[in-house]
Amino acid sequence: MTLNLKDRIAVVTGASRGIGYFTALELAKAGAHVIACARTVGGLEELDDAVKAVGGSATLVPFDLADMAAIDKLGGAINERWGKLDIMVANAGVLGTISPIGHVESKVFEKVMTINVTATWRLIRSLEPLLVKADAGRALILSSSAAHKCKPFWGPYSASKAAVEALARTWAYETQRLPLRILSVDPGATRTAMRAQAVPGEDPATVPHPSEVAAALMPLLGPEQTETGKLFLVREKKIVDYHLPE
Repeated sequence: MTLNLKDRIAVVTGASRGIGYFTALELAKAGAHVIACARTVGGLEELDDAVKAVGGSATLVPFDLADMAAIDKLGGAINERWGKLDIMVANAGVLGTISPIGHVESKVFEKVMTINVTATWRLIRSLEPLLVKADAGRALILSSSAAHKCKPFWGPYSASKAAVEALARTWAYETQRLPLRILSVDPGATRTAMRAQAVPGEDPATVPHPSEVAAALMPLLGPEQTETGKLFLVREKKIVDYHLPE
């Protein structure tokens, strides 16, 4: 079944490259108007060209997610122009450094937490009032298997992704009686700049392209998807429950 998102409004962060870029493009192909957010103006302009090439439409919003006031203004601007929001894809994130916890510089740790956690919370706070106005609001919070594996040297990134999953689950439980549905997403290893930074010796051809991840996310963003407070595993294409420690 082809996903029809005509007349739906979607926000995608980190939309200038990687998973965010291709998710924004897929949303546009499905008929949604995409509000594309990222720091890199050139990447957003390339996305806009690609969106227009498939007959879609986008609004480009260049800003740094560390600018919390800009996140607040985003919600206000969407409310003024459209009065609601149908889809939120919180994709933007940073890796930090692969290093023993005790060797991580404070400015690096703080940046990871600011972009990955605090900005996600601020985005939720800014956009939730708009998402609940939609008839079938859908939100995806991009996470990682690092949230659960907690491998050596991945401390800041693992901690940040565990935190955003906790935010997503809490938010889902708070809104479970509403039409809004919220999922965390584990995309698995993907051919992105972040992956190249984390695993520099890896042959990029051995991991999926971000366009494959974006395509897998599309069924989660339509009204037919009704699960909430769970985790979507892109590689396995399935939604799984969370479990308490045993």
